[in-house]
Amino acid sequence: MISICFATNNKNKLEEVRSKIGDQFTILSLEDIGCLEELPETQPTIEGNSEQKAQYVSQKYHVNCFADDTGLIVDALVGAPGVHSARYAGPNCLPEDNMVKLLNELKDVSNRTASFKTCITLVLKDTQIQFEGSVSGTILQEKHGEKGFGYDPIFQPHGYNISFAEMSMEEKNKMSHRALAVAKLEAYLKSI
Repeated sequence: MISICFATNNKNKLEEVRSKIGDQFTILSLEDIGCLEELPETQPTIEGNSEQKAQYVSQKYHVNCFADDTGLIVDALVGAPGVHSARYAGPNCLPEDNMVKLLNELKDVSNRTASFKTCITLVLKDTQIQFEGSVSGTILQEKHGEKGFGYDPIFQPHGYNISFAEMSMEEKNKMSHRALAVAKLEAYLKSI
């Protein structure tokens, strides 16, 4: 069985991905390969950060790996928080801080359309390839649900009447931005 490191410290993301592709491949965490440092994320785009993290881990630890980067793109905020989604409220902020800031900025805004975008960069031997997934929806007026992570309690995907945080992992894994990108990664891995 091929081992591939998922270059993340986020246990929620790791669990999501392992539940999708863990049967065909051994998905290692950064901790599993002895990587305890913070990965660089200094690029101006989601795609760039994904590539930077994957290349860093691949080159420093000599492993097959993939890294993702995700952004919440809010139309009324001209794409913000975007590449800065994880640290929208400041360098050491909590997800709750990010949600509070976003809800405050949209307090008197009627256009609440948004989308989540995930880019995954796979570095496998000498090959690098990227996979993207996105899902459109609406930013809710207040938090709904206790599941998920990040902005999930305030994001309601189009075609649903519940937030990501009200969905089971199985339900979210069928249609989320990360699930769509991971499905493309999984299809590619199965084809090689």
